[in-house]
Amino acid sequence: MIRAASRSLKYYSSFIDYELLKIYLARSRSEDQSPMSHIAAAVQWICRAQDAFECGGVARSYSMIYHPYFERRGWAAPYPETTGYIIPTLFNYARLVHRQEFADRAVRMADWECRVQMPNGAVQGGVIDQPPSPAIFNTGQVIFGWIRTFQETRKPGYLDCAIKAGQFLISQQDEDGAWRKSLSDFTMNSRMSSYTYNTRTAWALMELALVTGSEEFKQAAIRNVEFALRQQLENGWFRSNCLTQPVHPLTHTIAYCIRGIMEIGSILKNDEYLACARKAADAVLVKRRPDGSLAGRFNERWEPTVSWRCLTGEAQMAGIWGRLYQIAGNHEYLEALLSTNAALRKVQFLQTAHPGIYGGISGSEPIHGAYGRFEILNWAVKFFLDAQMLEYLLPDNEKHAV
Repeated sequence: MIRAASRSLKYYSSFIDYELLKIYLARSRSEDQSPMSHIAAAVQWICRAQDAFECGGVARSYSMIYHPYFERRGWAAPYPETTGYIIPTLFNYARLVHRQEFADRAVRMADWECRVQMPNGAVQGGVIDQPPSPAIFNTGQVIFGWIRTFQETRKPGYLDCAIKAGQFLISQQDEDGAWRKSLSDFTMNSRMSSYTYNTRTAWALMELALVTGSEEFKQAAIRNVEFALRQQLENGWFRSNCLTQPVHPLTHTIAYCIRGIMEIGSILKNDEYLACARKAADAVLVKRRPDGSLAGRFNERWEPTVSWRCLTGEAQMAGIWGRLYQIAGNHEYLEALLSTNAALRKVQFLQTAHPGIYGGISGSEPIHGAYGRFEILNWAVKFFLDAQMLEYLLPDNEKHAV
């Protein structure tokens, strides 16, 4: 009987991480500490996610329970898309703390991205151990990483990869500015032919245009923004703006869409683009709960349709409000950044020594919510870092004035 019980324990332990039980019983999240403590812990999580594999890419996630899609629990394989946009975040942190080791890690990520780039210039969808299929959005996000690595190192190979990726994106773009081809095999079950949140891909093309002087990249970015604005309702909400449930998109993809339009508007000094981005950002801002948090999904009337929080989207919206404060100087944006950042710090995992959990940000709050259920997601940690560092770098007199 003892032997049988031991076998059962060993079997079930492969499906669940017992640290999860401690989290449920003890609520091992964090008290609000100094901003740098939260930032440093999140960077440590990113480093452990990179070190989980030897290739240089960042593990997609840490799953506390058996994940039926990936057929494992623990660290999932490296994810090219999100590794790509983690690169600028890590360079920013290296500059903030004056430590070359973090810049070196970002370069390792960029080198890995060069090695796994598809022959046609695309970046594959999904994690690296899945069958490769070209993905428009993923390609755009890795361009950010290659551009930043080129700017930091001045090594032309990174820019060459970015240009090749940009040329792939242009080759796949339709005349109306939308991307309907090469959306990756992982979107095959979607009912939509295009995704409005590809404005974040357009933003990558605009950044590439700035570095290369290419009018072709610039015009492709503009065409996509114009397409996206034709999907915007009068109240600021965007159609076709979620991979799985477009009638009530995630704050995650809402924020992707807003950020792309906002940044292109800022680069071009285009007041129309900025106004459209602000209309959507303002609509989300007034839906904050008293503690600064947000529901994870909103319908076309900006009504919350779920009770759980999508922490990735929440962090992205905090970053958007912070950028709008920098662009427009409106103090309600600063207040939104500060309150939502504070809400996020409270749900970062700090009261645990578990290497897959400490410093992490879960997909949802509560952790069993429907986005990234029971997972620490590398992109949630990335956007948390971006928003927290943005706040940290603001002058104290501005923060104290709120």
